[in-house]
Amino acid sequence: MMLDVSTVMFWLLFLALFPISFTWFRRAYRIIHNKDYSEVALSRGVSPPNAERYAPFTAVVNIIAGLSLTFVILSVVMFGVFGIVWLNPDFQSWVAVAGSTIWMKIIFDFIISQQAKMFNKRQKKDSSSA
Repeated sequence: MMLDVSTVMFWLLFLALFPISFTWFRRAYRIIHNKDYSEVALSRGVSPPNAERYAPFTAVVNIIAGLSLTFVILSVVMFGVFGIVWLNPDFQSWVAVAGSTIWMKIIFDFIISQQAKMFNKRQKKDSSSA
């Protein structure tokens, strides 16, 4: 194997998928099993007072994103070791799937946090007017 820029980029991106998917699975485990809502719907690093309401959505987003990256990892390994093609083994294809997954996870986490923030403001407004 020749050590050039594309090889280094391949390995950096591929190895970065492992800790990312592990972190997302660990977050889902903490939310579902341990009932730890400290990382649910974060807005400026603080979770809302009703975080358990948004916990299932955050857990599902983390599980789907983790499974998607695990699928990318397994497809690259299966093609490299056994020649089995699950995903197009071209570098651009699996990087596109992994990159899209990472960005969609960030976007969906942002949407959930904004919904929690809006619901919190609306609830405070209703309680102060009553």
